[in-house]
Amino acid sequence: QVQVVETGGGLVQVGESLTLTCATSGRNANPYVMGWLRRAPGMEREFVACLFLTTLNKYYSDSMKDRVIISRDGSKDTVVLQMSGLKPEDTAHYYCAAADTSATHYYTDPTKYRYWGRGTEVTVST
Repeated sequence: QVQVVETGGGLVQVGESLTLTCATSGRNANPYVMGWLRRAPGMEREFVACLFLTTLNKYYSDSMKDRVIISRDGSKDTVVLQMSGLKPEDTAHYYCAAADTSATHYYTDPTKYRYWGRGTEVTVST
């Protein structure tokens, strides 16, 4: 069992930056991929970014690839999402999630992530 906890959401103005942090724990906490996904109001969950913890390969959605950076914060158990140039359409509930090797070629698919945090709200105001 893997526990996932996100922190760092909040209300920001257009163009500002925000950093989200994801901490994992658990007896068998050894995820293969850590991802950030989001759900905007009235929308389906969508992939934002992910980090493969063994290779440190990173992948980003087209909509955010120039504005986000995903990284591991020293400890294997913490993953950080740095967001900049935020837009109103980035307003969403952001989730951190962990996946095993089944997500290797399907890391953009939310259903491949097995363990999810409760998420953190990000609101971008004009």
